[in-house]
Amino acid sequence: MRKAFVAITALTLVAFALQFILAAVGGFTKPAGDDAYALHSLNGMVVIPVLTVLTALFAALAKAPGRLIGLAVLPIGLVVLQPLIAMLANAFTDASGVSTPLGLTIGGLHALNGIIAVHVVVGVHRAARKLDEPVPAGAGRLLTPEGEPA
Repeated sequence: MRKAFVAITALTLVAFALQFILAAVGGFTKPAGDDAYALHSLNGMVVIPVLTVLTALFAALAKAPGRLIGLAVLPIGLVVLQPLIAMLANAFTDASGVSTPLGLTIGGLHALNGIIAVHVVVGVHRAARKLDEPVPAGAGRLLTPEGEPA
């Protein structure tokens, strides 16, 4: 199950990297229209949420430490926050539908939240790979006086 945990974290990381590429595709599409960000929206509203939930599930099934499970759950919250930030940014347009400085600033938070989510996913992936490393032969677990693992 730990190998599956590593694999799902790698897929999640790829999906997040692809998300930035798809945002750039939308940003550079000429003429810009509502459908310029269609792939970005699809990846962000379907693929990434499914993968983040699976990552948290696989962390639990891999019997990862509680802290790592918590870290694996964190991107779910960040992913839920993304469309809310985007909607809030879109709400701050003027009467003609042009972005305002406040709307653009809030839109920047959408990108910042995405960057934070990527860093969390990188941390989860690194921890999953470390968790999957084999324990060298003869290297037993240290026990505390109460017989609990150190």
